[in-house]
Amino acid sequence: MSAITVRVPAKVNLQLAVGPLRDDGYHDLVNVFHAVSLFDEVTAAEPLDPAPERDPSAAPLRVRVEGDLTGEVPVSDDNLAVRAARALADRAGRSYRADLLIRKSIPVAGGMAGGSADAAAALVACNELWGLGLPVEDLMEIAADIGSDVPFALLGDTAVGTGRGERLAPLETAGVFHWVFALADGGLSTPRVYGECDRLREEAGVAAPTPAVSEALLAALREGDATALGQALSNDLQPAALALRPSLADTLAAGREHGALGAIVSGSGPTCAFLTESAERAHELAALLKDVDGCRSVVTAHGPVPGATVAG
Repeated sequence: MSAITVRVPAKVNLQLAVGPLRDDGYHDLVNVFHAVSLFDEVTAAEPLDPAPERDPSAAPLRVRVEGDLTGEVPVSDDNLAVRAARALADRAGRSYRADLLIRKSIPVAGGMAGGSADAAAALVACNELWGLGLPVEDLMEIAADIGSDVPFALLGDTAVGTGRGERLAPLETAGVFHWVFALADGGLSTPRVYGECDRLREEAGVAAPTPAVSEALLAALREGDATALGQALSNDLQPAALALRPSLADTLAAGREHGALGAIVSGSGPTCAFLTESAERAHELAALLKDVDGCRSVVTAHGPVPGATVAG
């Protein structure tokens, strides 16, 4: 095949419990991931220009980004999709070439793992394009080395991540949950938010707790109970995100005032996520939030959805 396109979802964190800082610079986490129907697409194609042996200046892996939400997405070797393709080639022990096209719909630096999603999609697309036939278990290992959220983008649906979030176990989930996402102007740096979380705890003299999954959250997922799930949403990074971006508090308050079952900062932010009881109610809430100060745009989605999948 000359080109493979893979669709990959965004995630929202239903629970993000942050434990102590580890010696490797990461935190111990309990991270309940939930894949939602906001998708990026990554196409891996065979380059049309001359091969490197005929043109030494030809780059083995190149990337382009399209869409309204490109933001500060790098188009260099720092792009996570490029890193993923290179890691896949290294695992195969051979040299490969590809042109990568990323079509963005997932917010950039918005706490919804858009870069990690693109990395997962690149793994699947290049595995197909290059005819490697590596099993998903191998792709998961490569993904974990690239970033903590990348394995979940491969898996999708709903899962709990432990360690730094890369060790995944699927969770039983009944029914469909309906979401509204308020996208803020600009992004928030994930390392900066974690650093602020550590600073706030130190300032308050509070030791980082040992993270544990919420039994109330697990029960709500099993039963498909949106009301109970809304009450069980939690994010230990939320105080840090609010400290760095105080306007998010107004956005969360507006969603609650307009009847959201649950309101939470997604991951490290600044996207705010609101759970509703139905698709109709999600569209109504989205319309009400569009005029809230600090909201660049508002979108609706549902979950759970599958992880990175080759487009038919």
